[in-house]
Amino acid sequence: MASVPPANTPSPDTPASTVAPTPGVPESDPRAPHVVVVGGGPGGYEAALVARRLGARVTVVERQGLGGAAVLTDVVPSKTLIATAEWFTTAEQGPELGVRGEAPAGERRDLVDLKAVNSRVLALADAQSRDIHARLEREGVDIVTGTGRLDGPSRVVVEEGTETGTVATTTLDADTVLLAVGATPRTLPTAVPDGERILTWTQLYRLTELPERLIVVGSGVTGAEFAGAYQALGSQVVLVSSRDRVLPGEDMDAAELLEGVFRSRGMTVMSRSRAASAERTADGVAVTLSDGRVVEGSHVLIAVGGVPSTAGLGLEEAGVRLSATGHVEVDRVSRTSVPGVYAAGDCTGVLPLASVAAMQGRIAMSHALGDAVAPLKPGRVAANIFTAPEIATVGLSEEKLRERGYRYVTTTLPLARNPRAKMLGMRDGFVKLFAHPDAGAVLGGVVVAPRASELIFPITLAVAHRLTVDDVADSFTVYPSLSGSIAEAARVLHGQLR
Repeated sequence: MASVPPANTPSPDTPASTVAPTPGVPESDPRAPHVVVVGGGPGGYEAALVARRLGARVTVVERQGLGGAAVLTDVVPSKTLIATAEWFTTAEQGPELGVRGEAPAGERRDLVDLKAVNSRVLALADAQSRDIHARLEREGVDIVTGTGRLDGPSRVVVEEGTETGTVATTTLDADTVLLAVGATPRTLPTAVPDGERILTWTQLYRLTELPERLIVVGSGVTGAEFAGAYQALGSQVVLVSSRDRVLPGEDMDAAELLEGVFRSRGMTVMSRSRAASAERTADGVAVTLSDGRVVEGSHVLIAVGGVPSTAGLGLEEAGVRLSATGHVEVDRVSRTSVPGVYAAGDCTGVLPLASVAAMQGRIAMSHALGDAVAPLKPGRVAANIFTAPEIATVGLSEEKLRERGYRYVTTTLPLARNPRAKMLGMRDGFVKLFAHPDAGAVLGGVVVAPRASELIFPITLAVAHRLTVDDVADSFTVYPSLSGSIAEAARVLHGQLR
């Protein structure tokens, strides 16, 4: 999953006591509408903040910790781990830049203290969670620890285990309910995770030693990110992909470039190879493929998607319609099939991004409490894959443009031509823009580069505000800068307009 909690969340480096409450938040009025948020991830806590600012009484029910999976087991931990791995990727350019001391991949294992790495990862996640908890308390949000389930459309029953082993229940009557229960890693019945050798991405942070040979099953975003990170840290990595290429849902040029980079760095990529099972061996794991081949390693990561955490929460009994995959069906203002019940985040299956979850939660509360609201526009969502190089996208993809029969012009500028990239020793990457051939409006873009997550923002602004390639081309960029390639691509497209 590809974004961090929004900027109004205090930094982990900022003591909670030094962060002032948000001005203008009304005092809680017992007569005010009561909003119950089930789930404290980005969709839940962002919704809670908006609801309080609009004068509602707000209760957040969370069983794991504020921030949810995004902060505790997914986005924050994985991107922190990747940041550590990035240190080695950057150091690879050392000899070219005249700096000695770069460690070959085969020697990196001796330089990595994975126990210390994971301790830092989990400490940052915990600090972020505690900061969110403190922020909600300062804003006057009630926080209840436990598992919430619907008892009809306007009542939430919270179950919490006690020290004696019994279950205590609390009933909350609500005027509005927001479901933000997230998702959990999908597993295979023939590859049951044990937390030691057969792992989901939530269990990787328990490792104290770097895997000698890591088999990653699944070549989507999660699989690609972890495969790249562990390869950079010094593990031998085998990426098992059931599709023709890695990242099958992404821009083809970007995916092919990344797969080439993976292979050039020594990763084994097994395309069109479906994993049938995984089992423990005497000193590692054996992954059996559907064609009978067996791949051996020290550990295996199962990264085959997620499952919405909607089972057993009384949703269908309350009338909340679920899809065939178990996701809560919502419209563009986050309404479910039941009046007064909204949903946000990975449990909706809209887009598995923390930024989208947060936006869905904010939209839901604005709609429910009568504030001005703009429906979610998925076509304006920027997404990023935190590999090396990163892959960032926004707007309509080339595949979607073709599927819908849209007319468009496009250009691709290799990153290696950019003067700043040359100075930094960057070769792998490009900037690609799509535009309407008559109006010149920017329809979408792809950036493949280090820190593509930062470079995609000007293209996001162009897509969101219907800017033309001339608007982009006529704007100043710093020389030299990587963003200069975005303006240059726009100038190239100007020449293709009719």
